Amino acid sequence: MHKELIYTLYERFWHWFQAVMILTLLLTGFSVHYSGSAGVIPFATAVRLHNVVGWLLVINAFLGFFYYLTTGMLRQLIPEPREWHILAWRQLRYYLYGMFHGEPHPLQRSRQRRLNPLQQITYLAILNILLPVQVVTGVALWFMQYSPKLIHLVGGIGNLAAVHMLGAWFFAAFVLAHIYLATTGPTPWAHFVTMITGYEVVEGPSGSDPLPVQQNETT
Repeated sequence: MHKELIYTLYERFWHWFQAVMILTLLLTGFSVHYSGSAGVIPFATAVRLHNVVGWLLVINAFLGFFYYLTTGMLRQLIPEPREWHILAWRQLRYYLYGMFHGEPHPLQRSRQRRLNPLQQITYLAILNILLPVQVVTGVALWFMQYSPKLIHLVGGIGNLAAVHMLGAWFFAAFVLAHIYLATTGPTPWAHFVTMITGYEVVEGPSGSDPLPVQQNETT
């Protein structure tokens, strides 16, 4: 066993900064939507904070994309087509059965292989579908206060707000699942410590790869 650097300082800062902004957007967004009943922040304050943090999230997302693109780490999001279905089944079985029966994790994490197949698909969906939808609808809602004509182009503010709210619920579900799965490491706090220090205790030699796919294994 040895300690291996999994996340650089920038990656950790980016992650926690993004997490704070997403939680802030969820809190302020729900406060705006439910301002008459369950809003925990005054309406005007929630709107201003939501707008500012929304733009910060967009900027931070672009900076993260630029970082992962220029460092080559973006390829970690791309599944391996020849083995993905087998590795994904292993991971799904582990989540549904294996981790409740003390089985080892099917993939060994390393700096070059941090995401399991299900995480790859999830993050691809978030980055290519959910985040763009939230950004586009959020920016449109923001511009409507300066150009009311946009309301008619999208069929009314209610339609746009409904799509934006649906995306917020998907983000909320992702956050809850993300936090829960982060507690399924060797200890409930192991993955949180890794995201703070950058290091993780792993088995095998330094830089070891995930377990190879058996030739006779099928789904």
